[in-house]
Amino acid sequence: MNPDIGMEVSMDDEEQLFAQEMAGVKRLEADARVALKKLDLDKVNIAARREAATAVNERQNFLSTGDIELLDPYHIVEFKREGVQHGVFRRLKQGKYRIEASLDLHKMTVEHARLQVFEFIREAMNLDLRAVIIVHGRGHNSSSKGAVLKSYVNRWLPEMEQVQAYCSAQPQHGGAGAVYIMLRKSETKKQENRDRFSRSRSS
Repeated sequence: MNPDIGMEVSMDDEEQLFAQEMAGVKRLEADARVALKKLDLDKVNIAARREAATAVNERQNFLSTGDIELLDPYHIVEFKREGVQHGVFRRLKQGKYRIEASLDLHKMTVEHARLQVFEFIREAMNLDLRAVIIVHGRGHNSSSKGAVLKSYVNRWLPEMEQVQAYCSAQPQHGGAGAVYIMLRKSETKKQENRDRFSRSRSS
């Protein structure tokens, strides 16, 4: 007797049992698989990074949100820290510095504007920018009896030590509905100026 005959019968029985167990089960088609395209992955990654950045922003953001006295829509605002030269501040008020970046707060809530202002100033400093502008509007379309975003921007900017001075813009840049901002010079820029000054004296 062939010793393998019993094994063959056993394997046939197993195959029959397997076929019975799998009856009615359909094979998955290849195109039914879920596949994330690279574009989709990029979108997911960008959204995740943006959400993470926003979370960090919210944790680090120290700008106040309490009640404030609202400014008149046409009120002219200005501020400068001790040490800012009068000539520099005068040029800022005259709009004579090249605007390197701008932020428009129109139609934002106070909380959204708070996040945007904080991130805008921080990013401007990272990029070594000196003169920027924030357009806050005059609040004419607000139901409040004053310019809400303008009033909060006027409170927030002095709270940020990077802000050396600011003032209402010239009419062509938004007038009382916007502010020019002079940012603190970064250590990189200070060193560049020192090097430039040293070279000019030695030449």
